[in-house]
Amino acid sequence: MPRIIVIRQSLTAFVCGLFGFLPVIGIVPGLYALFCWRRIRTRYPKEWNPASAYLDWGVRLALLGFGASALIVSAAIVNSGQ
Repeated sequence: MPRIIVIRQSLTAFVCGLFGFLPVIGIVPGLYALFCWRRIRTRYPKEWNPASAYLDWGVRLALLGFGASALIVSAAIVNSGQ
């Protein structure tokens, strides 16, 4: 993958991570952010990426969104049982 594609995929992962931060709605974009992160980190571990901070923040936001979604779903399950 040329460097420009790595940079572009990093920025795509960041944008998807932003949408993935939204609970429940952002599950699919969050999964795509994780997919981009894994693909870039495994294929090009030593490649210099000026957008690596965006890549890392996109994954962090996606993971926070997954955590929030899990909390909302578990709260809904607990409340439906009462």
